[in-house]
Amino acid sequence: MLPSDVQHLLTETGALLTGHFLLSSGLHSQNYVQCARLLQFPSVAEQIGKALAEKLLAVAEPPDFVAAPAIGGIVIAHEVARALGVRCIFTEREQGEMTIRRGFAVEAGERAFVVEDVVTTGGSTRETMVALEKAGAAISAVGSIIDRSSAPVDLGVPRESLIELQIPTYSPDDCPLCKAGIPAVKPGSRTAKPA
Repeated sequence: MLPSDVQHLLTETGALLTGHFLLSSGLHSQNYVQCARLLQFPSVAEQIGKALAEKLLAVAEPPDFVAAPAIGGIVIAHEVARALGVRCIFTEREQGEMTIRRGFAVEAGERAFVVEDVVTTGGSTRETMVALEKAGAAISAVGSIIDRSSAPVDLGVPRESLIELQIPTYSPDDCPLCKAGIPAVKPGSRTAKPA
């Protein structure tokens, strides 16, 4: 799958949004990619998962399982795991720390791919990697549908994405959208307009 194919699917599914968004990284942006809109279609999610699995297998040995930070990475991680024929687990925050819950078990020495929908700073991915490593897993690669990082994100393992999107982000102090008085929303808290 080429980046242009992914771009087409993002546009076709209304996943590219415009407005004034407060990102989980603390930054602000005029655009946001709501991957839930992309992945709501099982046939599209399956295509994306297969394509990302192929890219990850090109840079790392097959994993024993695929893991994702909740909630955004769960669907795509599941599809990558399905394409690879392995299990899928997810981490979630408990008292501010990313943890493995819900009876998921990780055996010492198991290899994992960590998969996200979008990587901006790599924060959630790092937190997931730490939780898995504490449980004894070895992270062999990281994947995402979209890489929207404005600076290189080094996670210490091979990292692949299906498309890179250069979407400007701003610190709250330097945000032109704030200065223009445009109300900011956290994605998902209000309906935003497709691009």
